[in-house]
Amino acid sequence: MSVANKKKILNDPVYGFITIPSDLLFDLVEHPYFQRLRRIKQLGLSEYVYPGALHTRFHHALGAMHLMGQATHTLRGKGHYLSDDECEAAQIAILLHDIGHGPFSHVLECCLLDNVHHEKISLWLMHELNRQFDGRLSLAISMFEGTYERPFFHQLISSQLDMDRMDYLNRDGYYTGVAEGAIGAERIIKMLDLVDDQLVVEAKGILSVENFLNARRLMYWQVYLHKTSICCESMLVQILRRARFLIRQGEPVFAPYTFMLFLRESVSLDAFLANPIYLDAFTQLDDYDVWGCIKEWALHNDPVLSALCRMLLDRRLFKIILSTEPFANELVNELTAQLRQQGLPDEELSYFLVEGQATNAAYLPSGDRINIKLKSGKVIDIADASDLSNVRVLTNIVRRYYVCWSKGLQLANWASK
Repeated sequence: MSVANKKKILNDPVYGFITIPSDLLFDLVEHPYFQRLRRIKQLGLSEYVYPGALHTRFHHALGAMHLMGQATHTLRGKGHYLSDDECEAAQIAILLHDIGHGPFSHVLECCLLDNVHHEKISLWLMHELNRQFDGRLSLAISMFEGTYERPFFHQLISSQLDMDRMDYLNRDGYYTGVAEGAIGAERIIKMLDLVDDQLVVEAKGILSVENFLNARRLMYWQVYLHKTSICCESMLVQILRRARFLIRQGEPVFAPYTFMLFLRESVSLDAFLANPIYLDAFTQLDDYDVWGCIKEWALHNDPVLSALCRMLLDRRLFKIILSTEPFANELVNELTAQLRQQGLPDEELSYFLVEGQATNAAYLPSGDRINIKLKSGKVIDIADASDLSNVRVLTNIVRRYYVCWSKGLQLANWASK
């Protein structure tokens, strides 16, 4: 019997041909936990703004794995010893870093589970995969957690200049058509080096890092926190909130068992880790489960649920106002009065009038710093190494307050309620 070739070459639209370099990485890619990422879009509902933004977490994870391979190759080429096991483990860790994402990526992170961050679930799934693969992921897990003795591996996986960010900026810019996302990842990776097992960037890479930080700031405002995306995401959150309310009131609401489990219950991290039923259900959930329910709920006899679902399906979105300051009560009161005039009962106003805030900080020197190695050998922070004043500006957290609401509701169903 012939042995299957597991060293595959894939054609990626962003990087060209990329390689799955080991049998273990191939088997992880083939695992159902990872294949599920094919059915979870990278940018949630951004396709409502940028029609080309249809790429998935599967694409992104493979791209990040590819960049990790380039990074370890660069460091080896500069005379640093990295074992084959370490290089493979680093690629495993970055390949699986998003495996804990639920449907619509970040959008439902706040409400599908009880404020459980996807990284917590990713780590738990890594441990489960480690059990299934007889402990062969132990080194990758220690790198992911930051407990491995060589800290630069964790910096390559999760920091302010990691392979995750380098891939998603390039990839999201490519699929949205937003040119500002292009960051020159290959040049930054070529400039990577190590000092005392800490990741640094050679001084001649300063301009590339500046471009990286500025691109990240622009992509947040133009893509990730685009006002229309905020509207779509707010509507989706309210749809799930209404479905959950009806289910807990005993109303019949269609949902597959795996989805119903999380709509019916408030699942904390402790509960998720303690009961394998939640893990099994979560690893079967994807965007298609939610969209299937939204199409069904659009026909529901509850006017709130059906109206929200129809509006999202037909792209009749909430209106939105953004501000650098919190909104005055007068504005919110005026919008509330408008909704009341359209016949909306007070107890249902909150589904159609949503307030919130979005924040953006391209670089936080209080966290894992981006260190620059000068020609003298001295290591300093990028904010001190750059001669551009805007790098220091990028360290400021910028807040945008928003209020979004439904305008021109179709309220025929309320009359007969």
